[in-house]
Amino acid sequence: MRILLFTGKGGVGKTTLAAATAAGLAGTGRKALVVSTDPAHSLGDAFGRPLTADPSEVDTHLHAVQVDPRGLADQAWQDLRHTLRHALAGAGVDALDAEELTVLPGIDEVLALTEVHRLARSGPWDTVVVDCGPTAETLRLLALPEAISGYLGRIFGRPARIGGRRWARAADSVRQLGEHLASLRELLTDPGVTTVRLVLTPERVVVAETRRTLSSLALRGIRVDGLVVNRVMPTPGRWRGAAASWMRTRRAQQQAVLGEFAGAGLDPALVRPVEHRAAEPVGLPALRAIAEELYGGHDPLDGEDAPAAPLLRVSEVDNGYELRVALPLSKDAAVDLARVEDDLAITVDGFRRLIALPELLRPCRVTGAEAGARGLLVSFVRESGSER
Repeated sequence: MRILLFTGKGGVGKTTLAAATAAGLAGTGRKALVVSTDPAHSLGDAFGRPLTADPSEVDTHLHAVQVDPRGLADQAWQDLRHTLRHALAGAGVDALDAEELTVLPGIDEVLALTEVHRLARSGPWDTVVVDCGPTAETLRLLALPEAISGYLGRIFGRPARIGGRRWARAADSVRQLGEHLASLRELLTDPGVTTVRLVLTPERVVVAETRRTLSSLALRGIRVDGLVVNRVMPTPGRWRGAAASWMRTRRAQQQAVLGEFAGAGLDPALVRPVEHRAAEPVGLPALRAIAEELYGGHDPLDGEDAPAAPLLRVSEVDNGYELRVALPLSKDAAVDLARVEDDLAITVDGFRRLIALPELLRPCRVTGAEAGARGLLVSFVRESGSER
């Protein structure tokens, strides 16, 4: 089972490319399901047919579904919320406070991710392709399992003040929800199961956001297996006239932007271009044509079994060690680094993550750090009296 998450800045064409990839997978004989968790729900528009919250057959080996997070919240969350609200009220928490405390932030998105997990495990699919929301929403979605686990722990981590059968029932429900969130986190960070494909257009604003997204995903331990550059201007060849001149100028600008992107230390093999089309690609024939251009008739999963590069790599140097944290960083990335006991707190463009230091480095002291296209290079020196 493989899960491919497609995301990108709004309007770059990620829905079309997710649908095209699913069509390409079905064309190789793989059983594919394409799922939309994007609130805009334009997946049905890409196929040119209506979709529902239940998988429907679009073509041989290909099914599609549009997840309704609001409906899932109404069905799955209300019972647990009712139990928790009464448990808190029974513990002396004011009714209004109890109501507020049981409104989990982001529960709609988590339930959408839960539904993707359920569909992936319950159906006969070889691959599940997910059309996620725009980048910012997707990053929040991928961070929610960990964040909500902490939220639940803070709110319901005081059983000594609350007793009775009602609280025991609520605590058991919360524990089950926490275990489920942990399993979602494991699913997202397993590079052999889940990977992200970022869709972008060759424009500086979009590329800048994509660079930040690459860093954020790397810090979360989520693997990016490809970048799809959409709407690349075709080469006008020997055409003449104002239109051909405009196309040459536009293509030259796009190539310059992509050249800067390539200079960020990314593997060029990860980047796949798709030319701009004169007509809007709607329907299976148009989507198959995009898949053919994107993957050249090969399996869209070819090469995805390659091992992911490790996030941390330690090298021994004179009087100490160097720790390389493999993060794609842009030249203007805001990076902050701090030592928190046995962890390294890394903040990139406002997103912070604690990374456990390898045991070898825990007795050492940080002496410096530098950021570049290949990530962060942190220098450590052995403390006096520490073992080598």
